[in-house]
Amino acid sequence: MIDTLYCGSSSTCFQLEGDTPYYAKNSYTVSVDGEERFRGDANVFSLFGLTPGTQYTVAVRFDGCETEALTSITTRAESCCVNVKDFGAAGDGVHEDTAAIQAAISFLPEDGRLWFPAGTYLTLPLCLKSRITLELDEGATILGSPDRARYPILPSVTTDPVTGRETLQAGFEGQEQDCYQSLIHAAYAGDISIVGQGTIDGNGQSGDWWRDFKSFPAARPRVIFLNHTEGVTLHGITVKNGPSWHIHPFYSHNFLMLDCFVTAPKDSPNTDGIDPEGCDGVGIIGCKFSVGDDCIAIKSGKLDMALKYKTPADHHTIRNCLMEFGHGAVTLGSELSAGIRNLSVTRCHFHATDRGLRIKTRRGRGKDSVIDNVLFDNIRMENVLTPIVINMWYNCCDPDRFSEYVWRRDPLPVDDRTPHLGSFAFRNMECAGAEVAACYIDGLPESPIGRVELENITVSFADGARPGMPSMKNQNQEQCRLGLYLDNVEKVLVKGVKLTGVEGEPLIAIHCGDVVTQDFEGS
Repeated sequence: MIDTLYCGSSSTCFQLEGDTPYYAKNSYTVSVDGEERFRGDANVFSLFGLTPGTQYTVAVRFDGCETEALTSITTRAESCCVNVKDFGAAGDGVHEDTAAIQAAISFLPEDGRLWFPAGTYLTLPLCLKSRITLELDEGATILGSPDRARYPILPSVTTDPVTGRETLQAGFEGQEQDCYQSLIHAAYAGDISIVGQGTIDGNGQSGDWWRDFKSFPAARPRVIFLNHTEGVTLHGITVKNGPSWHIHPFYSHNFLMLDCFVTAPKDSPNTDGIDPEGCDGVGIIGCKFSVGDDCIAIKSGKLDMALKYKTPADHHTIRNCLMEFGHGAVTLGSELSAGIRNLSVTRCHFHATDRGLRIKTRRGRGKDSVIDNVLFDNIRMENVLTPIVINMWYNCCDPDRFSEYVWRRDPLPVDDRTPHLGSFAFRNMECAGAEVAACYIDGLPESPIGRVELENITVSFADGARPGMPSMKNQNQEQCRLGLYLDNVEKVLVKGVKLTGVEGEPLIAIHCGDVVTQDFEGS
């Protein structure tokens, strides 16, 4: 009944078995070795302040239940724990602590833990190394300096002067790009944990990170950038106010993000929550997001990077997460030129995002931008303007975004630049308070979407629904209370779907092949 998701030297993360999205069926009390620790209501919970190399018995008692669910864990041993203030960090939010923190990281032994007690640690970008843990105590904040002029600019690629071999150093929005170094940076390293109840604050609202950034000499930094890393875990921390994206695992393997909170103002520019790009083995479980762009955006690069590195996004699990605000709750693309496969999104709760499950691509992403073995299941949405969107006409973030090649509705020749979307299954969803459309799916005429299954889904529209854009494309038109809209899909199955509050035809299928409906209601 209690699954252990992570067990570090001083913190652990657990998941309750069940089938409810994000929240548990009943509130509960957590005890450790017979001592009550806290009350909870989410399916994922954590313990902090544990002693390394120690066995604990954890008990969960649900309200109204006499019996307890028990599990036993043994925390990981470590070589030492070091207080960052022993290296001279002030933690007063005034004096810059970059040198002290970087020295502490550099001298920390393998399997050591660097502890940040409560305080505010003003710093420029920091580099991590393998086999260490950073722990941010409750009340501890690593605060990014707003002084852009002092942020190093990383070259996108470096070249070995002897062998001529290239090493990828930086990228952004699906391309090799020179980038300002991110606040927390790890490259070609592994076995790193960042844990605790503290905060990493990118401080994007200060300085000019959110203003005039298109004129910068390099791409904006992220709060956390992980380049070719192996076995990185983020547990419990809050990440906020990114200069751009908050967390960017980049061609990395076995990344875990557990019980974290990512937040930025709704109007902050391009402040995605987490964007795993070209990664294999990603778990995002029990996390909460409230940001100014997509909450989770899974990517695999634009065409040039896909041809060069041929690395799809593979084996991603998103479960028991809460998304509040943002353009999309879970997004695939638009930079997916190497493809996305083996993805499951389950037991999640979306609240007040513009779109729920969002897939976006466009002509020019290439023939390898194939999505395969993707499951969306057991999702609850409240006040999500358009719950389901698949858009093959996405018109952002590219120099030719307004060109005829992107917007022309007539079929174009299929070539190496033509993307393809395969089969998608959307199942067991409850969506209340929609406004724009229940489902908006728009494929390419020369490359129709293979198959869309909509099964056991209810969508009701808000009483005061207002018009809006269901997708981002050229020659767009506002919609309001639109039902199921599908264009250029080869096979459609609508089974056990109920729509309430629709204006017009509940099902519009244009340029589609086989369309099968079973137990479909639309009013």
